[in-house]
Amino acid sequence: MDADPVAAVPGLGLGVEAWRPALAALGAGHATIHLLPGYGAPIESARTPSPTQLAGRLCDRLAPSSTVFALSSSCQLVAHAARLRPDLVRRIVLVGPTTDPRARSWAGLAGLWLRTAVHEEPRQLPSLVRQYRRTTLRSMYATMDVCRHDSLQVTLSRVGCPVVLVRGVRDRIARRDWVQTLAGTAPERVVVEIPAGAHLVPMTHPALFAERVAPVLA
Repeated sequence: MDADPVAAVPGLGLGVEAWRPALAALGAGHATIHLLPGYGAPIESARTPSPTQLAGRLCDRLAPSSTVFALSSSCQLVAHAARLRPDLVRRIVLVGPTTDPRARSWAGLAGLWLRTAVHEEPRQLPSLVRQYRRTTLRSMYATMDVCRHDSLQVTLSRVGCPVVLVRGVRDRIARRDWVQTLAGTAPERVVVEIPAGAHLVPMTHPALFAERVAPVLA
């Protein structure tokens, strides 16, 4: 990657472990990984921050002209950051973007999660448990309950910077047609499908992720 600033936000409940392998494989080991309430840090207030509010906190930490990576539901707040502060965000890389409006209910989300979980790498489980404990299940639930009502499609319609949309081939949460819908026909939006893995491809297949994403970023 180039010398411009690189930042990343983990997915729901995840920590810096979610991004370190993939960023290192991309040659972006200098990247700053930002932990936010629900995303690597517990919620400490009585009220759950919205994706827009979290985006504002992220913007307070970003350097100008940053490339910002997001995973799963953090895609929503990173998209808001790009909308709010185009001077800070040069481009965004959204991996496994949520939330498909066809599955915003808790039952729908659970169904897609279960269909995806069977394709994830079992050896990741101990690491996931550690990360979820740090964030706390209460914070994860509260964050997802807010995020599932936030429309990524609407937010991206107000984003002018280049957008790279990435999914693992077995991802049932970020299904192919949903990701294609987010891309639309805008020339500045590119879809990259990783030919292995599911929702957590930066963690489970970091080298392959970097191999497929690096040419697009170049």
